[in-house]
Amino acid sequence: MARRDIPRRPDGGRSDPTDPKASRQPSAFRRWMGRLFMWGLGFAVLGVVSLAVAVAVTTQSLPGYQGLKSSQTGQMIVVRAADGSEIVTLGPSYGKWIPYERIPQPMKDAMISVEDRRYRSHWGVDPIGIVRSVMVRVEKGAWRQGGSTITQQLARNIFLNNNKTFGRKAREWVLALALEQKFSKDQILELYLNKVYFGGGAYGIDSAARKFFGHAGEDITLPEAAIIAGLVKAPSRYSPTADADAAVGRAGVVLKTMQDNGVLTAQEAAAVDFKKVKMVSDTEGQNSARYFTDWALPQLDILLPENDQPIEVWTTLNPIMQRAATNAIAGFAPKGTQGALVSVDRDGAVLAMVGGTDYVTSNYNRATNAVRQPGSSWKLFVYLSALEAGYTPDDRVVDEPVTIDGWTPRNDGGRYAGEIDLRTAFAYSKNTVAAQLGNEVSFGQVANMARRFGITTPINTLPSMVLGSSEVRVIDMVRAFASVQAKGMSVTPYGIRKVTTTDGEVLYQHRPESQQQLVPPYVAAGMTDLMQTAVNIGTGRAAQIGRPVAGKTGTTSSNKDGWFLGFSSGITTGVWMGRDDAKAVAGLQGGAAPARAFAAYMKVATAKRPVEKFDTELKLPQWQLEPDDEAMQGSPDDYFYVDEQGNLVDPARRQNDRDTDTFNPDAYPADQQDEAPAAANDDFLNRATGRQGERQTDPPIGSRARPIPVN
Repeated sequence: MARRDIPRRPDGGRSDPTDPKASRQPSAFRRWMGRLFMWGLGFAVLGVVSLAVAVAVTTQSLPGYQGLKSSQTGQMIVVRAADGSEIVTLGPSYGKWIPYERIPQPMKDAMISVEDRRYRSHWGVDPIGIVRSVMVRVEKGAWRQGGSTITQQLARNIFLNNNKTFGRKAREWVLALALEQKFSKDQILELYLNKVYFGGGAYGIDSAARKFFGHAGEDITLPEAAIIAGLVKAPSRYSPTADADAAVGRAGVVLKTMQDNGVLTAQEAAAVDFKKVKMVSDTEGQNSARYFTDWALPQLDILLPENDQPIEVWTTLNPIMQRAATNAIAGFAPKGTQGALVSVDRDGAVLAMVGGTDYVTSNYNRATNAVRQPGSSWKLFVYLSALEAGYTPDDRVVDEPVTIDGWTPRNDGGRYAGEIDLRTAFAYSKNTVAAQLGNEVSFGQVANMARRFGITTPINTLPSMVLGSSEVRVIDMVRAFASVQAKGMSVTPYGIRKVTTTDGEVLYQHRPESQQQLVPPYVAAGMTDLMQTAVNIGTGRAAQIGRPVAGKTGTTSSNKDGWFLGFSSGITTGVWMGRDDAKAVAGLQGGAAPARAFAAYMKVATAKRPVEKFDTELKLPQWQLEPDDEAMQGSPDDYFYVDEQGNLVDPARRQNDRDTDTFNPDAYPADQQDEAPAAANDDFLNRATGRQGERQTDPPIGSRARPIPVN
């Protein structure tokens, strides 16, 4: 029988393999896990103690209830035009303080349901809400749902800012817990409803009720409460005076949340009729200058990030030009369409901005936010690329059918003019010529030119891009045209000249940005020549104002968009018209309503400015004055020849006769003739020495990509 090895006991005997004492010995892994658990428990206890101490200290330092009631948040901002007149005053508007007992119950229920449904059960911070927010973040890849309670929002509104940092969030938690320790739930809700911001400068439910519905906050009805509660998430987006449909839509979400929270029955929610709600018209908002202030004022967060004192913002807006711009868009935009206009001075100062036909109906700024196809106005970048590549306005091209990579562009009306010059092709917006130019210089180069001139939206490089298939913003296109007027120098639009305190102390002063040369001046001059012709005899004739104007029309397929952009007397203006849903508009063309609106505005804008003639003289570089086949070789004086022994031959020793078509070795001194044998063939030498040999006429445009001059 085999012998079993049994471990010996210390006393010399053998131990039982089933000894319970031996099985109770912990493994190394279990010992480490135990230690980690104890460490974690210790850190957790330490964290809880630290948090408790922080909350206790904060609770003791908090102001009393009356002190919190009297505190005010928000910043008063007086916005002034370029002439110093007041455009608008923005800032806090506090209504009458409403005690908790007199706040309408629908208002309390609506706010708790939509902002913090577990308000009555948490201690200021809602762990369930935080976990839900994190789960949505993991699932969606972005923060779509906040975890802030009403108490946290109150702490942030009174004591903190909106910076999204973990440090600020930690302080917010401590303050929220401290508020819950010091005040009752009813007191916190009273503070919140009387202090929360509802947009339009209105703080508190009384101010909001008076601003939006024309009555006191104590008389708020259920549908009004739903509208007001819906504003907290995004006051500007859901403002009843700016976008009534958006406000009602958001209010419907609030009612559904109230129903889910058990404070409304399905019948009560269904019985709400928002059509019976009478909203106060925001007469101040009818001023289209609000489009401008909506664009300019957010820049204060960058210019003066830490400032919260009352300030005056001195802008570039010209009141006379702004009124003219408003009238031009309202007067010429076809029925059922929207319009936008941006006008800048030669230094980039925005003189006028209109983002729609009516700010009250829609505060969406189409001048700075909307992206639409520019149509033929995009040809600015095609022709800039061509001029930079060596073309001139007088070069002859051929307007004829062409197919590029399976794409066949057509001219308006299907007509082709045959052989014309570049100036005429641009003036009459010939699509086939633009397509061939873009194909030769490369569509990527056209895209680079657009990016160079300030286009910030995505740009495709398909052949059809030359006709404006990439969407752009009005303000970006105006910036590009302004840079052409500035003789190829970059122009950056800006709207704030300076910011001062109410006592006159200057907090910020605009400083001109260093300009960059985007294209040589002769390229800008050539482009101005083309655009002036487009207004004089081409598609932009309706934009004439009795003084030199350079510009370009743009019309997209099916007449969905109409553009005119141009400049005169140092002012560059762009006009766009179309429908927000991008549906076709009968008769809408860039050379019609947009060009007429441009002219109506520019007659007013340039009235007090001297007439300026355009500098369209083409001061071309020397290389461009040579024939194309020779220009690529550079200056003759830049060449050195190498003899058969590899020795450099000084160009100063070349005495060849430029009137002959053969190299003349006798031009060298007798003692040097053996040192100067031709190191290349005659054709190379003819080009290198600049002699005018017999020019070879290349096929005209249409036969190949490049439209070269036809003699």
